Amino acid sequence: MTDSRPKNLRDVSASSQCRRLLERLRLGHINSFEITAELNICRPGARISELRSEGHPIKSYRTTIEDAYGYKHPGVAVYYLSAEPVTEVA
Repeated sequence: MTDSRPKNLRDVSASSQCRRLLERLRLGHINSFEITAELNICRPGARISELRSEGHPIKSYRTTIEDAYGYKHPGVAVYYLSAEPVTEVA
């Protein structure tokens, strides 16, 4: 069984967390529980805010998520990229 988690999970600097999160968002949507568990990011909302301020078109919606223990959590944020920012070539 291969481990698909990022190799740099020990680096908890904000810049490294943003880099991991952006790479993961490019693969598809992810909720805040998954961000914490898969990417070792304790404050997903803060990292999302930083990425948005850099111009990344991150959208979100709220849903109910059932955790590993069977408890339902309403209002969990699910994030996704609506499109990659366009870079102009000189």
